Amino acid sequence: MTEASAAPASAEVISLSDERASIRKRLLQRSAREVAEKAFARASAYDEDGAYPAADVAALHESGVLTAVLPVRCGGAGLSGLCLNEVLQSIGSGSLPLGRLFEGHVNALELVLRYGNHQQVDLLAEEARAGGLFGVWNTDDANGLRLIHRYGRSWLEGRKVLASGAGHIERPLVTATDENGRRMIVLPRIGASDRADLSRWTAQGMRASATGAVDFTGVVIHPIEIVGRDGDYERQPWFSAGAWRFAAVQLGGMERLFDLLRRHLQETNRGRDPHQATRLGQATMAVETARLWVAEAASTTDAPLGSRAPEQLVAYVNLARLAVESAALDLMQLVQRSVGLQAFMRPNPIERISRDLATYLRQPGPDRALTDAAAWILAHPVGAQDLWR
Repeated sequence: MTEASAAPASAEVISLSDERASIRKRLLQRSAREVAEKAFARASAYDEDGAYPAADVAALHESGVLTAVLPVRCGGAGLSGLCLNEVLQSIGSGSLPLGRLFEGHVNALELVLRYGNHQQVDLLAEEARAGGLFGVWNTDDANGLRLIHRYGRSWLEGRKVLASGAGHIERPLVTATDENGRRMIVLPRIGASDRADLSRWTAQGMRASATGAVDFTGVVIHPIEIVGRDGDYERQPWFSAGAWRFAAVQLGGMERLFDLLRRHLQETNRGRDPHQATRLGQATMAVETARLWVAEAASTTDAPLGSRAPEQLVAYVNLARLAVESAALDLMQLVQRSVGLQAFMRPNPIERISRDLATYLRQPGPDRALTDAAAWILAHPVGAQDLWR
């Protein structure tokens, strides 16, 4: 066979491989929607303090969604960018607490894929294929979580707070500081549910996220469970740029609220009222505004490394998360004014979703995110057409 005749065959193999990957991604997107609809049907039953949506997490595993972001060699589909965006939105539309748990799982996998070695990636991939759910727990209590190295052994001392999936996630990704002040990523294996204390999670919403404090004191750490280098967790641009993922989940909750508003207007025959029609139009704009921001943020972060300056990427994602927050707050007000008192009455799903969304929107550092983005914009006085290019 000549070199010229071999090239088309090679191209055909690559094309077939790409087509199979594309089909698998579409199937995962469809599976995510199916999981979301079942989660939505069960969501009211899980709406209790300290609850954990076990059946929904099991459905994520059975559908293959838990391993979707892993590389193909690890049994995943390499899901990222707009494809991952659609999956996150779908899960969020079914249940915001489930979406919070799934987004934390994705965050943990992506951190290990970025900073871990092959052995660590294979460890998490094996556990994910077996149905393991991961999470990122980075919020310390007043004393902080410490990584101790003594007598040839390593272990943890201290607690994490605001940990979603507490008492259920057996391999969280946590940040811990060692005796030399180094901030490290650690993957402790914990099995005892009595390490979790959910009593102080008294938030209005996100009750089914099993959020609480976890005591790691005495948990032995093996070398394979220490990932990367000092400061990797907070390393930019990825520390801030990953915020688009929770914004995608929030957008899913917004889309469900919008659908419920429209169904309410149809069922009550109130949609032709000019005031209701106005609010429906404004609600549509709010959802579409959020969708456009999230889609662009997902695409931007999925672009080849170096195609944008890290500071530009962080600035854009910071604005995207704040645009979603603003649009979601507007949407909730519109829905509540249109539906009236029923929107505040259990078991109306509008009441639950609004409560969950309002809580989930409270992400850290919104003022700093806005002013940091503004500082970058001020330092780059190009025309608006070129600002994000």
